[in-house]
Amino acid sequence: MSEAFIPLTALKGRGAATRLAHRFERDVREAWDDGWGTLEEEHGAPPAAIATEVRFEDCKSAINDNDSPDIPFDRSLNPYRGCEHGCIYCFARPTHSYLNLSPGLDFETKLIAKRNIAEVLRAELGCKRYQPNYIAVGTATDCYQPLERELRLTRSVIEVFNEARHPFSIVTKSSAVEHDLDLIAPMAADRLAAVYITVTTLDGELSRKLEPRAAAPHRRLRTIRTLAEAGVPVGVSVAPQIPFVNEDMEQVLEAAWDAGARSAFYTVVRLPWEVAPLFRQWLEVHYPERAGRILARIREMRGGKDYDADFATRMKGSGLWADLIRQRFEKATNRIGFKRERVALDLSAFRPPGVAGQGSLF
Repeated sequence: MSEAFIPLTALKGRGAATRLAHRFERDVREAWDDGWGTLEEEHGAPPAAIATEVRFEDCKSAINDNDSPDIPFDRSLNPYRGCEHGCIYCFARPTHSYLNLSPGLDFETKLIAKRNIAEVLRAELGCKRYQPNYIAVGTATDCYQPLERELRLTRSVIEVFNEARHPFSIVTKSSAVEHDLDLIAPMAADRLAAVYITVTTLDGELSRKLEPRAAAPHRRLRTIRTLAEAGVPVGVSVAPQIPFVNEDMEQVLEAAWDAGARSAFYTVVRLPWEVAPLFRQWLEVHYPERAGRILARIREMRGGKDYDADFATRMKGSGLWADLIRQRFEKATNRIGFKRERVALDLSAFRPPGVAGQGSLF
């Protein structure tokens, strides 16, 4: 392993420390000390900044169908592939492997924007066979990552939902959702929209390591308050729970309630495919003294493995440690008053986009 020879270094503003080879690559290159002092020379030099690169894609479909029994929605939509927030635990990182890109640094620096997603969505909602059911936006990569400020693809999607009176929910770590309150708030008043804000921890220093380009925890709480004051149903996600890393679940829930969130949910950390070695590298950089304990508890929740994809346990884990996290969450939400189900949205107002109302021809 390369990390045995060249010490890993945290990169400012990035979650991953390397361009980890993806699982389909046939050739892998590793750094090696050649005995001529290059190890000390390379390790002593400051890491070069890595710029974000945006690529564009014309997508063939906008709505993703989901039949996973452990997910409370059957349709989702993601305007972007990859995510500049750089959350080291992101379960979507391995999807970059299908693009022949690294789930490590490439996932957070080489982003794909689906530039035609609004047009494709409008066509899908307008299909005669389409039956409405609420769509979750931003389930794989954050729909309000920094790129949205310029491209506004998420806003264009919400405009289509507004035109069609179609219910949707958003999950994000970004305060940029506030920019679209002019669309979201009126739809929320008609039970057509809800927003879920992820607050992994209240510890700003930890958040910068876990989620280096996401909004700071206090800013996410302010976003919850802003949304709630505008009449938008707001939930809080305290996901993922990572043993011996973010241990302040109860404090997060209390702060989110005070800000206006009224529903809550959680998951435990998932380490599928390349996420496992990336997370181990992250621990080596930031928490080497407790890396063994953290990994042991994660494996304890996964039947001794880094990850188990069983639908019955992949979101919450199994075993003693997973049960302890579940008890903490249930006791805290019961005490505070949170609902543990998603906001019910109205399907009856749907009208295919582009269809005029009666009398509009005159």
